[in-house]
Amino acid sequence: MTAFSGAAGARWVLCATRNPFAAVRMYCFPHSGGMPGEYMRWSQRLPEAEVWGVQLPGRGSRLAEPSLTELPDVVGAVVEGVEFGEPFVLFGHSLGALLAYETAVELVRRGLPLPEALVLSASPAPHLLTRPVSAADLDDDELAAAIARDYGPLHIDPDPAVRALLFGALRADLEVVSRFRARPPLPLNLPVTVLGGSKDSDPPASLAAWNEYTAGPFELRMFEGDHFYFREQPHEFFASLAEVLRQCVARRLQR
Repeated sequence: MTAFSGAAGARWVLCATRNPFAAVRMYCFPHSGGMPGEYMRWSQRLPEAEVWGVQLPGRGSRLAEPSLTELPDVVGAVVEGVEFGEPFVLFGHSLGALLAYETAVELVRRGLPLPEALVLSASPAPHLLTRPVSAADLDDDELAAAIARDYGPLHIDPDPAVRALLFGALRADLEVVSRFRARPPLPLNLPVTVLGGSKDSDPPASLAAWNEYTAGPFELRMFEGDHFYFREQPHEFFASLAEVLRQCVARRLQR
């Protein structure tokens, strides 16, 4: 897969397929330990959008950079490192949902252009987040078992070097969540769509609580499946996501 880097944020965002005719850009924040590649490939299913994956330090082409373990540091670095192309949507899955929301909040604080919408997947509202397993107390096999118990099995490459990369990124991301402390919500004047799997460990009510974080339109959409429901129900997922993106474009044209 050929990856194109954003000129203003070459380290931070990658795109597999440039689409100059796309009506909107979608920036995707991966799950804990995740890489942008899976999300970048979504461009093949979403002709409405040019899809960019957010790549955090300590993984992929940024492997030599130290991982960030404090959420304000991650969000501040993203906002400073990426010049978001307008119009744009922020998507985040699991930990990525928290990062996408906090990025939008930081854009508000700095008076920068805002996304057309937030699409938040498989994550409870911030005030309902539970502390993750303590990665420091577990070896790699024990950590994989704990993650599998809560979110489903990890897809682990048997190559020791690749395995080390995965667990290094995963431990850093779990540290971000463990250090996070929710603040009173800053309701954003943005449409927020929350997506989730019916068999995930977080109940739908905890996802619906995101409605406290927006003064704009809110919608919860549930799919059959677990934490990675979009891998189980790709047709339904991409049809739904495409509809959300079309709604964003329609709202923009009505202004």
